[in-house]
Amino acid sequence: MRSKERRRVVITGIGLVTPLGVGIDQNWSSLIEGRSGIGPLTRFDAAGYATRIAGEVKNFHPEEFISKKELRKMDPFLRLALGAARLAFEDAQMTIPAEISHRAGVIMGCGLGGLSTIEDTHKILMESGPKKVSPFFIPMLIGNMAPGLISIYHGAKGPNLSVQTACAAGTHAVGQAYHMLRDGISDIMITGGVESTITPLCVAGFNAMRALSTRNDEPEKASRPFDRDRDGFVLGEGAAVLILEVLDRAIERGAKIYAEVIGFGASGDAFHMAAPAPDGEGAARCMQAALDDAGTNPDQVDYINAHGTSTDLNDKYETQAIKTIFHDHAYKLAISSTKSMTGHLLGAAGGIEAAFTALTIDRQTAPPTINYDNPDPDCDLDYVPNMSREMRIDIAMSNSFGFGGTNGTLIFRRYDGGAQVGR
Repeated sequence: MRSKERRRVVITGIGLVTPLGVGIDQNWSSLIEGRSGIGPLTRFDAAGYATRIAGEVKNFHPEEFISKKELRKMDPFLRLALGAARLAFEDAQMTIPAEISHRAGVIMGCGLGGLSTIEDTHKILMESGPKKVSPFFIPMLIGNMAPGLISIYHGAKGPNLSVQTACAAGTHAVGQAYHMLRDGISDIMITGGVESTITPLCVAGFNAMRALSTRNDEPEKASRPFDRDRDGFVLGEGAAVLILEVLDRAIERGAKIYAEVIGFGASGDAFHMAAPAPDGEGAARCMQAALDDAGTNPDQVDYINAHGTSTDLNDKYETQAIKTIFHDHAYKLAISSTKSMTGHLLGAAGGIEAAFTALTIDRQTAPPTINYDNPDPDCDLDYVPNMSREMRIDIAMSNSFGFGGTNGTLIFRRYDGGAQVGR
């Protein structure tokens, strides 16, 4: 039965596979030390491309998580999702009890799914004909196979959903998972985001839009959110999986709690296929919706993990949106874009940044925005430039905005032994 009261929801497990490393420790040390995960693109010969850099996942060995037989049936994005899920369950020190498996669900965000499988299989089709197409082609490429396989591997028989809302997909997935727990639909949710599309077609497509940085000679300096000299985002890949539980269950099993999820907001710009609404109007409504959902005043927020893509309009309009909602408090906020280190992971970005925000609260340290060298007059807030900052963080926000004008915002709170922390 559904609970008529809002139940409290907490994060008890985090699994990360990103350009910064595999697992929490590698990711966190890179974040607080301001180390970039961006380098020369190695997945294909990019000599003829305007962009030849990317945030590739390194030192991830999928055979440690998946049998070699099964690996042959999986696109890279599925391997990343299963790897991150396994790490999250290990971190949570949890398995799903069979008697409540129907109360455990999976929601994952993914923008493009198995693009590399599509490209590779199309080549096979053109060169060798239809009889050479793998019977696993369709299951390998569809985005909902990420939550599908996670549920199969971990015995989650509750709601099983995939969210395809471009760069906001991971945030929307976590937000929907939170609402399912809060409203009594489920007791455990496995959620986050995944993407692996560093492929010839994807890079060519974003180059055609002039969306990617072409700072090829300085890969680690290419992603520079809010900096005056930013020239586009850097494509990245990876996965983040979070274990969300209702608070009572987490306490009962003695789980470590990273943070409490307290709010989720979503909005649409209704403006343009790729450009954000002027002055960040849609983003501002999204942030306000999340604050309303959380029952939180703007001046209670201490930190924002910004969408911060390193593109001209996004950074300018996100800054304006923050000013619209937070007024004078905007200048007291610590704001950072971890995309300065990871690059932009598209559908995975919101899941990864939700995990980073939870860790920011848990560790009471704000990661920096690296490569912030030349302030932009249109971006004049505190972006935690170049060095991490130890600070009190009771309430934090994470933003994601995607093509099609789709927006998502999450709000997290520090958990302190049952008290509802926040000034």
